Amino acid sequence: MPKAGIYIHMPFCRVKCMYCDFYSVADRDDQIPAFFDALLKEIDMCETDTSNWIIDTIFIGGGTPSLTPSHLLEKLIRTLERKFNLSQVNEFTMEANPGEAHADSLKAFRDLGVNRLSMGVQSLEPSLLQFLTRIHGPEEVFKTFDAARVAGFDNINCDLIFNIPGQTMDIWKRDLQTIIDLEPEHMSCYSLTVEEGTQLFQYVNRGKVAMPSDDDSAAFYEWTQDVLGNNGFDQYEISNWSKPELTCKHNLHYWEIDPYWAFGPSAHGFDGKNRFSNIRNLDGYIKNLGDGKLPRQDDYKLSDIDRTNEMIGFGLRIKNGIDITKIPEIHRSSVHQSIHENESKWGDYFILESDQLRLKAEGFAFADAIAVDLMID
Repeated sequence: MPKAGIYIHMPFCRVKCMYCDFYSVADRDDQIPAFFDALLKEIDMCETDTSNWIIDTIFIGGGTPSLTPSHLLEKLIRTLERKFNLSQVNEFTMEANPGEAHADSLKAFRDLGVNRLSMGVQSLEPSLLQFLTRIHGPEEVFKTFDAARVAGFDNINCDLIFNIPGQTMDIWKRDLQTIIDLEPEHMSCYSLTVEEGTQLFQYVNRGKVAMPSDDDSAAFYEWTQDVLGNNGFDQYEISNWSKPELTCKHNLHYWEIDPYWAFGPSAHGFDGKNRFSNIRNLDGYIKNLGDGKLPRQDDYKLSDIDRTNEMIGFGLRIKNGIDITKIPEIHRSSVHQSIHENESKWGDYFILESDQLRLKAEGFAFADAIAVDLMID
């Protein structure tokens, strides 16, 4: 029986961050009741047979899910329980922004079964937070973290961003060490990327903002790998480190191409054979479900070659790498051939042991490029 997860997308934010490509809307809190009516209806309309799935994770992302009133979260959980077997769920994550998850709300979420919190810290440098259009300051980070501990959360992730214009290595070292000293169980450290359609993309395109060089980005990343490794964090994915046995099981479902169901505007799901995505528009999402229609934007079956290339692209992101025996048999010899053909270019960065291909720690920085070269057509 495959292990599986459930993802819920909450699109509401106080402010739309200038770099964020995830679907979110600001100043639309008046639509939260209508959104929840639509969300619960989408869950009720799910007809996929999940009786052979072991659903062991739930992840509520966004947006800023911690803005959700606890009574609505309870309704959501009860609706999921009626539709799915949640008896095996052992990881239930909610994303939260510092200063936007108050102590009483955190306690209510914990009491409802949320047992993992993912905090969008991003930086502790006020000028960089302002550049990123974040509305919290450093003090809110510490207050929210402490409040989460008091509420009973013993599994907390902190997100941090490097490669921000104006960010020095000294600032990054200070911020990372300060968060390490808080003793979270998990760290996600990402390079700031310029996504098309964001305000940051427009600024860079117009020459108003200059991004750091690739060499600077590589220096940030290499130092991050070293310091987190030296502080007891295991790098199990390109951008993710955890204390022993505390990897994010939900995100591993994505990278290991397990099934997962997804609800909410812009949510992407996979039933084991078919991938789907919902429309990226709150009003359209609510209207479709009000009319009794699923809010699908895309729905397609994975071909064997799609699955093979996904296994390469996702598999190289994680520490355990790719089990080539799980690749569709028709393409296994082609994958072995592709690995052999690229050994002179990338062989210093990967390890091939029988039918297991994985990247060395220094290879993670080149994972995307290596994956592109190994994919087959």
